Amino acid sequence: MDLDSKQAEAFLAVAETGSFERAGARLNITPSAVSQRLRVLESSLGKPMIVRSRPCRPTPMGQRLLQYLRRAQLLKTDFEADIRNGEAGATTVSMALNSDSLGTWFFPALAGLLARDQFILDLVVEDQDHTFALLKTGMVIGCVSTVAEPMRGCSVEALGTMRYRLVASRAFCQRWLPDGLTREAARRAPVVAYTRKDTLGSNLLLEHFGLPEGAYPCHYVPGTEAHFQAVRYGIGYAMVPQWLLDKHDDRADPLVDLARAHPTDVALYWHTWKLQSPRMDELSRHIVTAARAMLDG
Repeated sequence: MDLDSKQAEAFLAVAETGSFERAGARLNITPSAVSQRLRVLESSLGKPMIVRSRPCRPTPMGQRLLQYLRRAQLLKTDFEADIRNGEAGATTVSMALNSDSLGTWFFPALAGLLARDQFILDLVVEDQDHTFALLKTGMVIGCVSTVAEPMRGCSVEALGTMRYRLVASRAFCQRWLPDGLTREAARRAPVVAYTRKDTLGSNLLLEHFGLPEGAYPCHYVPGTEAHFQAVRYGIGYAMVPQWLLDKHDDRADPLVDLARAHPTDVALYWHTWKLQSPRMDELSRHIVTAARAMLDG
């Protein structure tokens, strides 16, 4: 079945923006025109493609269509580059990764490729345990995840291990943990997490002290650098990537490792579609090679 380009364009705009109004603004048409095109598309396919909610989201079949259209866009860009004797236009690449990958190895790993090729990044930052769901729903075409098994139609490559340390500033330890990280102290001392989906610190406290989430105060500070600054300035204690600690000169700003004998290692994997454009295939190879060189094997 051939898809009408304007109908497919309308579906893609709604799926990506989450509303008919924003989709209309993107396409420079009215929201009712977007709705009309989408209704005709759904009628021709015989299935609903979008859940009319706030925000709008693709149905399971709509997720399949979203995956197809995004792959088709990348293949179209590569084909046009071949027609123009290798002069590729800008390619938008939607990827999901965790904040620590974005704040540590990701840009150093990709700097050369991004400077050479016209990739336009559309990055979604999500907890590493939840990025896989974004690939599954078609919202991204690749993701860094803790999931080791690929879904149907996708491939997976091991990237390496990111090691975390539970650290705090000396001033924080003097105030909250004068006798070390005991169960009683852990009930009172504030933790710093990225979001409510960040379970690295909470898993350790549950495992070693039997303390569930909610049994201790917790700050939520998204972003690797802001999160690290909250620890450095004594706002709370947290899991921090070893990679970031190695880059930090702590002679004037020493940090205390609260669980030196118990580092937390998180294995990361790169997921993407098996069938993809040559440029995306090159980007995937570059991500895997560079990440393996920078992360622990």
